[in-house]
Amino acid sequence: MSDKEPLFSTRNIKLLTNPLNDENPITVQVLGICSALAVTAKLKPSIVMAISVVVVMAVSNVVISLVRKRVPPRIRIIVQLTVIASMVILVDQFLKAFAYDVSRQLSVFVGLIITNCIIMGRLEAFALGNKPWPSFLDGVGNAAGYGVILIIVGFFRELLGSGELLGYPVLEKIGLYNIGYEDNGLMILSPMALITVGIIIWVQRYKNRILIEDK
Repeated sequence: MSDKEPLFSTRNIKLLTNPLNDENPITVQVLGICSALAVTAKLKPSIVMAISVVVVMAVSNVVISLVRKRVPPRIRIIVQLTVIASMVILVDQFLKAFAYDVSRQLSVFVGLIITNCIIMGRLEAFALGNKPWPSFLDGVGNAAGYGVILIIVGFFRELLGSGELLGYPVLEKIGLYNIGYEDNGLMILSPMALITVGIIIWVQRYKNRILIEDK
């Protein structure tokens, strides 16, 4: 990036927007699937996990970008893990202090952000070779792309599995129970998380193929 390039140039905007669509880390690159399956039975934990990953990835990208020229290549992985682990500890302690119930629902999965292949992948592929500002945008964009999928999966699993959204009885209020609808308990089980993610991946790739054929 040149020194005179605007903060929100076309290139920088793409760093934010591409992971939300054509380069989504889950639907296109099929990364981070494990946590997508583990925390999406309810919408609230999905949102909190998404925000947590945005914070960890954005800050980690910036830190690694700042120190990239001072870290010997042979220990770069150790440094990256240390930075990520430090951010995860801070996020985990914040959740325990201000959102304890959600922290308990997320359990060990907040700690497993340390091993999230999306974060490590972006540190290696982008932050090590770019300046702090684009690295920050890349981190936010990829984490947001990951988070959007978590929120979509959590939305449908809680709505169809429990009839609620964020604890509010949606299906009861709109009268679906009165016409015979029953909560689909399968939606809150792990297999349906995988199936839901698979459907989203299929839709994304089908759409991308149609766009390529139109061009």
